[in-house]
Amino acid sequence: MSAPDTARDAVAANATTPAEPESPFHTEHLARDEAPQFVLPLVVRLEKTAPPARTDALETAARAVLVLLSDERALGEGEWARAVHDWQDARIRKVVRRARGAEWRKAQTLPGITVRGGESEVRVFPPVPLDGWPKELAKLQVSGTDLDDPEPVPPAEPGVPVLWLNPQLDMSAGKEMAQVGHAAQLAWWELTGPERAAWRADGFRLAVRTAGPERWAELAGSGLPVVRDAGFTEIAPGSCTVVSDHPALRGRLR
Repeated sequence: MSAPDTARDAVAANATTPAEPESPFHTEHLARDEAPQFVLPLVVRLEKTAPPARTDALETAARAVLVLLSDERALGEGEWARAVHDWQDARIRKVVRRARGAEWRKAQTLPGITVRGGESEVRVFPPVPLDGWPKELAKLQVSGTDLDDPEPVPPAEPGVPVLWLNPQLDMSAGKEMAQVGHAAQLAWWELTGPERAAWRADGFRLAVRTAGPERWAELAGSGLPVVRDAGFTEIAPGSCTVVSDHPALRGRLR
């Protein structure tokens, strides 16, 4: 599911070194649409007999984005750094595809990182040109990523970053995986170096929950990072989909 995002009222563009004074939250979006477009591929393992719980898959996808952004190969002179830079310099696109069996095993042979949750597995790959997907990934299905939570989801633990979903939107699991990935990235951009290091040392622990209507209204107007979808799939352009409620960011609102 493809879902370009914006943060607060600014487009998440021209992001090369997050948390610098010229934050991507506050930059003008002048040339990003003219830049070559890249996409961050994510593949969720979806076996017929044992699909993961929906919330577990969402949380794993969000963590996968953070794992890639913090990987040495994506930083400095790393082998993925140029692709990550070019991707963040244009629209921030993510596409979630599903794989099982032999398809999943083939996906594991491509350069990337597999992140595991409670029951879920998500592999994230370095960004690729919008029309230049590896054939092993291009043939994977986007639609049909249907997941449920078999048990009620408990409240998030105190002190854990929470990615809050908009309760008014009806999105597929694949779409939501892309959206929470955006939200995790927006939070990452706003954190300082020590804050990012602390989150990474904690295994990028986070929770994904759906806010109640009143809670959502408070969150959306709080000043915390908000993902705004471009509306290419499933929902209307400009829809606010997720709020990134990281304790370090919330502390700055006081």
